[in-house]
Amino acid sequence: MERIVLKFGGTSLANIEKILSVSRIVQQKHKNGGEIIVVVSAMSGVTNDLIGKSKKISSNFEKAELDTLLSSGEQASSALLAAAIVKLGIKSRSWLSWQIPILTEGNFGSSRILHIETKKINNFIKSGGIPIIPGFQGISKDFRLTTLERGGSDESAVAIAKFFQADYCEIFTDVDGVYTADPNINTKAKKIDKISYDEMLEMSSLGAKVMQPNSIQTAMIYDIPIHVRSTFSNNEGTQIVSDEKIDYSKIVTGVTYSKTDAKITLSAVRDKPGVAAGIFKPISESNINVDMVVQNISPNNKQTDITFTIKREDLSEAIKLIENNKKNINYQKLTFDDKVSKVSIVGAGMISSPGVTFRMFSALAKQEINIKVISTSEIKISVLIDEEHVQKAVKVLHTEFNLD
Repeated sequence: MERIVLKFGGTSLANIEKILSVSRIVQQKHKNGGEIIVVVSAMSGVTNDLIGKSKKISSNFEKAELDTLLSSGEQASSALLAAAIVKLGIKSRSWLSWQIPILTEGNFGSSRILHIETKKINNFIKSGGIPIIPGFQGISKDFRLTTLERGGSDESAVAIAKFFQADYCEIFTDVDGVYTADPNINTKAKKIDKISYDEMLEMSSLGAKVMQPNSIQTAMIYDIPIHVRSTFSNNEGTQIVSDEKIDYSKIVTGVTYSKTDAKITLSAVRDKPGVAAGIFKPISESNINVDMVVQNISPNNKQTDITFTIKREDLSEAIKLIENNKKNINYQKLTFDDKVSKVSIVGAGMISSPGVTFRMFSALAKQEINIKVISTSEIKISVLIDEEHVQKAVKVLHTEFNLD
């Protein structure tokens, strides 16, 4: 018998009317046969509201208590949806993370799912029930509620699909699927019918907001097919599958952007082994993620410049860490820019297509868009540009690579 995991996001559960609508979707899936497990996010806006309330109590709200607070949003959604499904005459109930249990490891606010016990849920499913599981959370070895990273309900859904050996995972959201670009800034963006795990992982990591990167990585490792579709229409959506199921007719699959970047440049740094490690050690120890890195060629083999990008929200802390370590690094000047954005093209078709870099850079140059930093992999090219040019860059690259 087919087993599927259905995950509903916050916009799908934004109010009681939408929760009742979701219950009817679950009812229809139930009528079609098969075993169903449902994972839910908090109702739209609830998590941000809870964060706001925590800040009114304290700007340094204790992290363990914050996880307890934030996990309540998904718990409320699970109870409301379970009750709506029961009203339709179908056996259902909410299952909280400590009741299953879903075991996690790591820090509060950024835990990872370690293991999920399956016995209780499997018995409930065998009895004809539909379990409703709150996403984004688990329980630590010390029996404290923990939360995953923001957007972690996607990760919960894919992990549940893995441990319960589901045939596939459907992600219901407020968009019809994955698009070639953000439709909000490029009206020529088109829905992608099928995309590989690798491409989707790159796109989600580079700014596409449809799914959380960790969930894609888990799906890729365990070959769990994902179907992203809209809660509010019957359109087929986008299938996220393994490479061998993709026909790469286009060089580039999509254009993404992020507006959360900041650039730091250290000028006249000593050019010798260990200096770069000295710069990034305290940053790493503070759990600040470094993205793009460029080191200039030293003209005299004595001094060089190092430029790197981080999340804008980490800029102040990173600058403080570097300045506190200036004696060990021995740089002459620190400059930063928090008005930059990253624009990327992604596509497995690039692997066997020469000239992609030239086409990208030429297209941007024709629009007088200056490139500040470049980063590449086999299936993506990212450039850092002034934030004011993001929309223009996305549109011109979308056209250049025949995605319109």
